[in-house]
Amino acid sequence: MEPARHPRIKICCIRDVAEAWTAISHGASALGLVSAMPSGPGVIEEAAIAVVAEVVPPGVATFLLTSLQDAPSIVAQHRRLRTTTLQIVDQLTSGTYQELREALPGIGLVQVIHVLGPEALDEAVAVAPEVDAILLDSGNPALAVKELGGTGRRHDWAISRQIREAIRVPIYLAGGLTAANVAEAIAAVGPFGLDLCTGVRTDGRLDEAKLARFVEAARS
Repeated sequence: MEPARHPRIKICCIRDVAEAWTAISHGASALGLVSAMPSGPGVIEEAAIAVVAEVVPPGVATFLLTSLQDAPSIVAQHRRLRTTTLQIVDQLTSGTYQELREALPGIGLVQVIHVLGPEALDEAVAVAPEVDAILLDSGNPALAVKELGGTGRRHDWAISRQIREAIRVPIYLAGGLTAANVAEAIAAVGPFGLDLCTGVRTDGRLDEAKLARFVEAARS
């Protein structure tokens, strides 16, 4: 995939409608809504996810972050919440991406790959033909309490660049992005999109000043 000159911005860990509109007003093209996770920030009740997903205007994608690992449960969850996109933060252990596509026509499928080392390249190459995009993050699913996002840690962007160059679907880059390093990230990786949670928050809430600085840095 060719590098993107002006990556799209996805603001994750959206907590409510007010945060959604703040992110949209600063140019976010996608919002992340976090359902139950074993650890990490941003988790909200399913009822709150459904409310935000319903009010977001056309043209702004809503990503349901799910830690479920079997296709039937993921389908059932999405049918309750009705976002435009599924972000699968762990590996599928039961069922297939094709089952998800058949059950949820028109819904985008994004698979998270946690970049722990060079093996992430093989993982991304294997799954890319099955999904609409790959999101590269800095979690660790192998821990006793899984980390599946929101770590605020930066991973090896050289591996992320290799992944972007090796696959034919867009990649989102996540993990430790801030206004101070986003220009470096864009130059190093060339991602289709930038995904961030902790880098634009203060005490867990979306910080409009941090968000504005990030967007300005990303676009300059």
